[in-house]
Amino acid sequence: MKMTVAQLQTHVYADKEKNIDVLAPLFEKAVAEGADLICLPEMFNCPYETPNFPIYAEKDGGETWTKLSDLAKQFHVYLSAGSVPEVDEEGKVYNTAYVFDREGNQIAKHRKVHLFDIDVKGGQCFRESDTLTAGNSVTVFDTEFGRMGLCICFDCRFVEIARQMSIRGAQVILVPAAFNMTTGPAHWDIMHRGRAVDNQVFMIGTSPARDLSASYHAWGNSIVVNPWGTVLSHMDEKEGMAITTIDLDEVASIREQLPIMKTRRDDM
Repeated sequence: MKMTVAQLQTHVYADKEKNIDVLAPLFEKAVAEGADLICLPEMFNCPYETPNFPIYAEKDGGETWTKLSDLAKQFHVYLSAGSVPEVDEEGKVYNTAYVFDREGNQIAKHRKVHLFDIDVKGGQCFRESDTLTAGNSVTVFDTEFGRMGLCICFDCRFVEIARQMSIRGAQVILVPAAFNMTTGPAHWDIMHRGRAVDNQVFMIGTSPARDLSASYHAWGNSIVVNPWGTVLSHMDEKEGMAITTIDLDEVASIREQLPIMKTRRDDM
């Protein structure tokens, strides 16, 4: 079974509404090119700075959620809606990814489990935990194309979460992410290829475009990797769209030829 994926590597504006308003023409173009699934980046509607997260945060079913649902329904497409800041009834703020089906129904929600708290010598220092709360769930969901998994950026560095999604039946793992200029060139490609090979899944990593006028410089380079570890699509750092058709039958074929998942030793 084949599925066409459109990755939107968008610019992130300080105006939250503008980040959503620019989407409809891009969706129209993606669907015209046969897209079944549209993927947005991590924090696509919020400049990636810890003080911004509580300011931009909305509750489930809020204005941003509603507009994303409406876009999925309007264009009759699956939407992996990147991630956005979400606030719960207790005032806790999360880095949250939603997925909508072709009718605009929410079919998945993932709160980032591993918060991006790093201090690389001579490189990036960032602490999401200053304003964000961690989620606690592995997320998989079903589509007409089969089961998929969903995690956010730093989550994907932890081999256990990708393996758990694969064990639970995921054939595709979606990763809205915003690697930076320190971690991106070092680890972006190898991480996606490694998770693809280890778990024999398609990896789809979608980043914001790079904006050197912002305080946080995203790496960009949105990527699609097949279960053999072959890079099928690789963008540069600029705004744009990548259209990639993947064949889900490759998952079963590769797992049969190289039976890693079947013969792994979970008794050790």
